[in-house]
Amino acid sequence: MLSQSRILPFLCCFSFITYPAFHSYSPLSRFSEEWNDAKYLKCNTASGASYLKAKEKETIYILNLLRADPKLFANTVVKKYPEYSQNLNLRRVSEFKSLLRTLQTMKPLPLLKPDQLCYASAECHARSSGQRGYVGHDRKERNCKSKRHFNGECCDYGHDDPLDILMSLLIDENVSSLGHRMICLGPYKNIGVSIQPHKTYRHNAVLDFSF
Repeated sequence: MLSQSRILPFLCCFSFITYPAFHSYSPLSRFSEEWNDAKYLKCNTASGASYLKAKEKETIYILNLLRADPKLFANTVVKKYPEYSQNLNLRRVSEFKSLLRTLQTMKPLPLLKPDQLCYASAECHARSSGQRGYVGHDRKERNCKSKRHFNGECCDYGHDDPLDILMSLLIDENVSSLGHRMICLGPYKNIGVSIQPHKTYRHNAVLDFSF
């Protein structure tokens, strides 16, 4: 069972984006119009999951877009992310460079489907750890222990924007094992995502994956 936590020493800036109301809109169209191709609509597997919040659905959508076309994600999103995030120093980070290389040569992966058991596991842990202000994968509430359901888990702190959450996990700066990246790009079939307030880091996100 893989478990990875990501703690960031900074809080990201908030940006408010107005999304156009047409069916082919992609959350990555800000990086390239190629993402608006109708063939990528299949990546929005969580669109009908009523138990998920909008940002949680978008997190799954973006991760599936990456898995559907890793090379396009590398050449449009990853390459532009330092400017988008206003963190130009990322260009010099070895993990950022290795992410770019990995995605440019990687084959597409199966799309992830939302799973209510994974969601219940992620939601309970994100809510509990957020209220208590702690980090890591240990479930400290009996209720959360009983709902634990994952084969791989990623925890991110300090972000509530879907793309920022995923890029933090994918870059995996200062994590020698690149465990978060490996989980996000792993052979999983199901996913649950929960984004909750955090007492210490303002926000925390838990992504639980299963086979």
